[in-house]
Amino acid sequence: MPSKEEIKRRILELKKENNAIILAHNYQIPDIQDLADFLGDSLALAIKAKETEADVIVFCGVDFMAETAAILNPGKKVIIPDLSARCPLASMVDPDGLRKLKEKHPDAAVVSYVNTTAETKALSDYCCTSANAVKVVESIPEKKVIFTPDRNLGAYVQRFVKDKEIILWPGFCATHDRLTVEDFMELKRKHPDAEIMAHPECRPEVIDIADHVFSTGGMVKHAVDSDKREFIVGTEKEMAYRLRKECPDKVFYTIDKAICPTMKKITLEKLLRALETLSPVVTVPEDIAEKARIPIERMIAIGRGEKN
Repeated sequence: MPSKEEIKRRILELKKENNAIILAHNYQIPDIQDLADFLGDSLALAIKAKETEADVIVFCGVDFMAETAAILNPGKKVIIPDLSARCPLASMVDPDGLRKLKEKHPDAAVVSYVNTTAETKALSDYCCTSANAVKVVESIPEKKVIFTPDRNLGAYVQRFVKDKEIILWPGFCATHDRLTVEDFMELKRKHPDAEIMAHPECRPEVIDIADHVFSTGGMVKHAVDSDKREFIVGTEKEMAYRLRKECPDKVFYTIDKAICPTMKKITLEKLLRALETLSPVVTVPEDIAEKARIPIERMIAIGRGEKN
């Protein structure tokens, strides 16, 4: 049985041999974060996947992230260490139901969170991430928007976009939706000087009591720039590992139950096996990929501040 250090060393060797890049989400376990060539939130990872010159993209995250990379890179091999790492939120959109909703509201633009399947993206006009959801909805000309699949993120967008009707799909991220005001206030009572940073997938009542609401990438930037020394991290608990590395002189408190079990499916052993076999390969049917590429490209353009 090879040691952890031997596995890590072999992963780095195989990455070089295969001209591969390892992209990892901020919710990955610390060992995976440490090996990543690039660590980030969904928007940053999508941009990096599009820009990479590597022949092989190894995506340490959940299925929709690897699908997005495959859609943006039709000539590259995209692999995910565990095909069963499927995002429950992405699975909450029923494509047939979305088609019917579009028929009911033909004048509405469909804005889909990047946390959706390729098929849902193919039915959408725009994609967004938690980092740019408000910006995307503000920028589009339509006055009516069907927002899928996260009702909490959609409700957060509605706070800032008052001149549009937003029809919310009734989905939610179980990891964020289970976090309650009391969870945060319990930590606040213990650490009264700590700022509360919440993810926009949290419930509206949590957003109300947060000092700041950020995507995971936004949390990193704020923590680095802030004069504050203590923070309550209102998202998946592994986010604190990156924050502590970025800000070793600051303290980050997590909520114990803020765990995404799907993100934890990617392990060192599975990453090694994926690089040894260059599998499992993530593929998206070309007819779906061609349609899904349009809203994803629009999302990236808006995220960069480009005209779409």
